[in-house]
Amino acid sequence: MLLAFDIGNSNTVLGVFREGELLTNWRIETDSHKSADEYGMLVSQLFAYDKLNMDDVDDIIISTVVPSVLYTLEHMSMKYFGCRPIVVESGVKTGLVIKYDNPKQVGADRIVNAVAAVNKFGGPLIIIDFGTATTFCAVTDKAEYLGGTIAPGLKISSEALFEKTAKLPKVELDEPGHTICRNTVESMQSGLIYGHMGLVEFMVREMKKELQEICGKDKTVKVVATGGLASMIAGGVDCIDVVDKMLTLEGLEIIYQKNKKPCRHEQKDFEWNSEEIG
Repeated sequence: MLLAFDIGNSNTVLGVFREGELLTNWRIETDSHKSADEYGMLVSQLFAYDKLNMDDVDDIIISTVVPSVLYTLEHMSMKYFGCRPIVVESGVKTGLVIKYDNPKQVGADRIVNAVAAVNKFGGPLIIIDFGTATTFCAVTDKAEYLGGTIAPGLKISSEALFEKTAKLPKVELDEPGHTICRNTVESMQSGLIYGHMGLVEFMVREMKKELQEICGKDKTVKVVATGGLASMIAGGVDCIDVVDKMLTLEGLEIIYQKNKKPCRHEQKDFEWNSEEIG
């Protein structure tokens, strides 16, 4: 089995694959203060809950935008699973051509999402990830990762309103149902959620124009959304074609297949060496 970690700023998503099939997944809070043993015990409890055997895990792959957690999970992988994880970073085979000015600056989550989307839907693509930040990524029909846009996510925006103002309260991220609101809570919800929908519609419209200039005006650009708040935003806009909550985990499994090493049960002393991007 393969254990995949997608470590975000707010949450970490874990998935277990057997022969390419996602068996189960969990979402936990990302905590840079947890030790390797604490993460090990937490993962052990999750496996026990779903009646999975940790000894059946042959490999681990990690994608992270939180460097401080990476060492902890690498140590946890060695201690509790007896294997050195594959880390999605510069040097890992992805199947993409990275056109970013400095490929090392691209978040691992953005690359993983792009790998999965290209394999599932082809290109050209716009991929939107509604996480701590809302990211927009553009990929051509030749699997060229061009770059995109990074905007504050809904939760960051909500917390900023609460923390940086004297009288505005914390609010739940629920749609108020109208934009002319008669109380403060609904006014904030309207601005946060419908304002984010407006952001999405504008960015997609402009990115489609730029992508078609590169790929050809006859090319249809598909828009794929992922992340915890994807369904809420997709329900209020017409520009999102597909919502795929498991996109990142599926991308990790695809990258694993391109970089996998011999099973730890067969060759315990094997050391994985990264290859060039491509």
